[in-house]
Amino acid sequence: MSLRRRTLLKVIVLGDSGVGKTSLMNQYVHKKFTQQYKATIGADFVTKELQIDDRLVTLQIWDTAGQERFQSLGVAFYRGSDCCVLVYDVNVMKSFDTLDNWHEEFLKQANPANPRTFPFILLGNKIDVDGGNSRVVSEKKAKEWCASKGNIPYFETSAKEDYNVDPAFFSIGKTALANERDQDIYFQGIPEVASEAEQDGGCAC
Repeated sequence: MSLRRRTLLKVIVLGDSGVGKTSLMNQYVHKKFTQQYKATIGADFVTKELQIDDRLVTLQIWDTAGQERFQSLGVAFYRGSDCCVLVYDVNVMKSFDTLDNWHEEFLKQANPANPRTFPFILLGNKIDVDGGNSRVVSEKKAKEWCASKGNIPYFETSAKEDYNVDPAFFSIGKTALANERDQDIYFQGIPEVASEAEQDGGCAC
């Protein structure tokens, strides 16, 4: 039996604080939802294996802090990404209005080879809230935004109800795989062992 190639895909999840980025990831990977809100500090990642066609794919999903003060961390985390997921809360207009900023910021920091074709996916989360009655961003408005960005895929999700979470992330995997540069598994951001000069307290100059 031939060894199937494992592919690691790095996916970055961006959006304002409180839109449900961490909840979506926890629902997808651990099938858990918690009502308690805890702001993500810096960035954190979870992994999930899935099969796409005949490829075994490991999604490395990075959850980044939505607060502005952590955005300086962006460059290190965004580099080498295969797909960027933008999340907003359908009940909060501001979280939709800032999508342009997140989109631009990502392209600026990640600096992909071809910004025009780099894969993005938009998730409109929390569609379960108040039975949909407190919704302020229509599906039509969201789809128009996606069309203006080169027809990026759009999913409406509920992390709480586990609605559309798996299909959304499967699409993310498929989109990232199409963009992937056949790289072997690697983890970015793991510090190298300190050089001897540093260990001795000396200076390498």
